[in-house]
Amino acid sequence: MARMHSRKRGKAGSKKPLTKPKPVWVRYGAKETELLVAKVAKEGKTPSQIGVVLRDSYGVPSVKKVAGRSVTAIMKEKGALPQLPEDLMALIKKSVKLRKHIEEKKQDMTAKRGFGLTESKIRRLAKYYKREHVLPQDWSYDPEKVKLIIG
Repeated sequence: MARMHSRKRGKAGSKKPLTKPKPVWVRYGAKETELLVAKVAKEGKTPSQIGVVLRDSYGVPSVKKVAGRSVTAIMKEKGALPQLPEDLMALIKKSVKLRKHIEEKKQDMTAKRGFGLTESKIRRLAKYYKREHVLPQDWSYDPEKVKLIIG
């Protein structure tokens, strides 16, 4: 499949194994894993950070294989899911950094192009999340408001 902005094909990425069963060496069951997710989520970690903590500290290779549900589904049930999805928040932070960089260095055309591509991705992702009812329909991306929120 071609890349979105470069029109190049690139090499195929690695694939996850097709096996679905829970590894036999995992010490935690489904309920215990859900409790661990809730515990780490209370510390203010994002879903991907929770997965890394569970992998490194507790030896849980994949929350979905052990608990049967994803980290975000568990966080949603417990009411610990952040207001904005993690990928959208990362793009917004990147946009704020690029905007600040462009204000300081107005001649950096590569950064301006990257900024435009990032803004485009934010708009597309927001449209998707509105369609899937993850974001409210009246949510809009305003760079000036976001700059104040993120800092």
